Formats: sequence, C-alpha cells, structure tokens
Amino acid sequence: MTNPIADPLVENIDTDATTNLVLIEGTVDGAVTVTINRAAKKNAFDAATIAALRQAFETLHGAEGVRVVFLRGAGGMFSAGADLEWMRSAADWSEADNREDAMELASMLKALHDVPALTVALVEGAAFGGGAGLVAACDMAIATQDVKFSFSEVKLGLTPATISPYVVAAVGPRNAKVLFATGRVFGAGDAQAYGLVSEVAPDAGTMDALKAAIADGMKPCAPGAIGDSKRLVDMVVGQQIDHGLMEETARQIARRRVSEEGQEGVRAFLEKRKPSWAE
Repeated sequence: MTNPIADPLVENIDTDATTNLVLIEGTVDGAVTVTINRAAKKNAFDAATIAALRQAFETLHGAEGVRVVFLRGAGGMFSAGADLEWMRSAADWSEADNREDAMELASMLKALHDVPALTVALVEGAAFGGGAGLVAACDMAIATQDVKFSFSEVKLGLTPATISPYVVAAVGPRNAKVLFATGRVFGAGDAQAYGLVSEVAPDAGTMDALKAAIADGMKPCAPGAIGDSKRLVDMVVGQQIDHGLMEETARQIARRRVSEEGQEGVRAFLEKRKPSWAE
C-alpha cells in the first residue's frame, strides 16, 4: 500500500513515484521522508528498487516548498547493499550489460545528490556497499549507536566504483582507500570520525527526536535558498580564489538579493515579522 503526499507545499510531487518498493511521505512544513520498503530483503537493491529510488529523487527536484528530505529503510534496517538474486542474475551478463546496469545505480545516486532540499540519511541496523553509498550521497547522516557499515566489495572481487565519488567526498581520500581496500566492518562511532555520519544517536527513539528537531529547524529557511546554497558549495569546492571566482560569487549573492525570496526575507527582517515561507 502506498503513502500519499500529504503536504500542500509539495502537492506537485508525482505520487506515481511512490511505489511498494519506495514510500514517500510529506508534512505541511516541507519535510519529506523517503523509505526503502523491502524490509524482508533488508532493503537491498535490485534493478526495480534502484529505478524507484531514482524516480522518487528526481520527482523531488521539482517539488516546491520542500526543505528537508529524510532517507531511511523500513523495518529498522537501512540497506544491506545489493540483492543476492540481482547479483546472481548479473553474474552471466556481458561487460556492456554490466556497464548499463551500473549506470542506473550511478544515475540514482546523482539524483539523490542533486535533490535541492537538505538530505539526511537516518541509518539503523546496517549500511553495506551501495547502502553505505546512499549515506555518503546525502548531505548529512544520523546513525544509531549499533549500526554497522562496510564497503565490502573487495571481498567479492569488486570495487565500490559507482559510490566512490560520494564516499571520497564524505570521508576523504586517505580514509576511503583504507575502507575500500580492507572492506572491514566499522561502527557508528568510527563512521562519525571518518565523516560519513554527522551524529550518533543512542537508539531509534532518539534518532526520531533528532529528525523532528531538524525538520523544525528548517522551517525558517527559504526553500529556494537552500537549493542555491547547496549548489554554491559544489561550485566553489576545490576552486582557486581568484578574480573569476570572486565575480561569480558576487553574481550569486546579487541574484539572490533581487529574487522573490531574497526581497521577502530582507523585508520581513526589517519589518520584524516572519517571512511568508515560515508562517
């Protein structure tokens, strides 16, 4: 049974993106929860699940009023990575077939990365392989104390290629080399030290409380400015601070100052009232 989008701020979300494999729920405050709904399979990926996730994330690209998107797995498990039956069927594919299949996963991860709202992984149970890649592709992650992580591809004679851009960005190249090369299992505390996890919660109840606090804290933030702020980081990271970058950042803030949100936000501040999006 699917979950409808309840939020008038996100009423333009295509509910066809909500399937039995991936559930989408929204609130009136612009908080959306995307749930991988394969609890019996430990929320492992197969081709259909990857396609459903990609559709959900791409739908959120055009959803007005969404401030934060939470990603979690059903049944107290984030994701065990690749589904065994899917892996078994792929064993006899050609290199070209495998490349096409891998591009579907890469495209889904890029769709998650490009969601304009703040994205937050809520990690319980375990996040292995591609599941840990989903965590890395989010802007931040909260994990319960007992969560286990692993980039275990090397133990199958494989490499975590499609998830690597997001993992390296999250944990840095040196940590990534160790985690990728050893395939070792590590806990939430280590994940936080590496930078894969932003905060560790003692239990699921505390994590849900943190989720509520994040959603509440995002209410004063202008939805369009959130997306532009995320794109700003992608634009400046690794760039030399030269005249060209200075000009581009000046253009960015000037565009925001004359935007509808920028004008409303500044006027509301000067008039000592809440902006329209926070009422």
